[in-house]
Amino acid sequence: MRIRVVILIAVLAGAGLWWHAATREIPAASHPAEQPRPKDPAFRKVVFPTEQEALLEKDRPGVFQPTASGNPASALYGSVRTVRSGKGLASSFHEGIDIAPVRRDARGLPLDGVVAVAEGTVGHVNRVSGNSNYGIYVVLLHEDPVGEVYTLYAHLASVEPAIRAGAPVEAGAVLGRMGNTPAAVIPASRSHLHFEVGLLSNAGFGNWFRAQQMKPDHGRFNGMNLLALDPVEFFRTQRGRRGFVFRDFLQRVPVAFEILVKTSHELDYFRRYPSLWEEGGTGVGWIVLSCSENGTPLRGRMATGEEVRRAGERKAVVLRADAGVLGRNGCHLVQREGGGWRMGAKGQRWLEILSYP
Repeated sequence: MRIRVVILIAVLAGAGLWWHAATREIPAASHPAEQPRPKDPAFRKVVFPTEQEALLEKDRPGVFQPTASGNPASALYGSVRTVRSGKGLASSFHEGIDIAPVRRDARGLPLDGVVAVAEGTVGHVNRVSGNSNYGIYVVLLHEDPVGEVYTLYAHLASVEPAIRAGAPVEAGAVLGRMGNTPAAVIPASRSHLHFEVGLLSNAGFGNWFRAQQMKPDHGRFNGMNLLALDPVEFFRTQRGRRGFVFRDFLQRVPVAFEILVKTSHELDYFRRYPSLWEEGGTGVGWIVLSCSENGTPLRGRMATGEEVRRAGERKAVVLRADAGVLGRNGCHLVQREGGGWRMGAKGQRWLEILSYP
């Protein structure tokens, strides 16, 4: 009898251990870690920024708003304009497109809404007309495999109250209304949306700008830090292309010039856009930048020994340039010199911003 009791106790004890093992909670560490779902590219859905649906037709009358000259080309990306500066008249490279209104009210003011071309985040809002040549403007930031892409919407009459820095927006979200700010520069008869798309030169631009004691301060969203590309060609490349990413567009932008530069540190530009750096090297020392006509680095690489020998005592050398791509060269980043090319009047500032600090 005593033996049977001992056996029964042993069986019950074993059953208890089995039940505890079977029902205890499995430690979280034994589960495979759940991977976050990759974010869809921002440009999988792209809409035009206003009611104007003929933006791919550069020569169609009424689509774009020319300057006072009346020249239709003056409304397009890359046009060279004459502007008044502190030193008199100077040429200026137009880094966007000026979209004309589709609808106007009885006073001739535009009624067109302005919308986000793709999903993104509000990077900057300037609600004070006189604080910028852009007048009232909004900058959006869009996540893309190549890195952060910006779009800019300028000369607005007003901005929606919900459009504030850090706010998320969807493609087609209303940002504001088309206008003619600053009104002292743009008459109501030439109201339009100035639209840009491109990359940012340097995340530390705000520090550079303040070191120059310049005002007003728009942080990194000042026009000097925005490297814009042709919006019409951006829309044309994106249209009908499934899985479009910004790299698809960048690969179609022609190289206008190549410049040899000596750097003491990796450029912030390639830290933020690493896929534009060709494999090999650290990006420190002598590097070569292949740039668009307005100075957007399309790719970078370490320089060859032969290229370095060409530099001599100089810290920046224009290796080659394509006059056909440069056109009238309103940026003046590079200029002809004898049978070759040299850094232009604005090239030093461009390079200083790109390589800061």
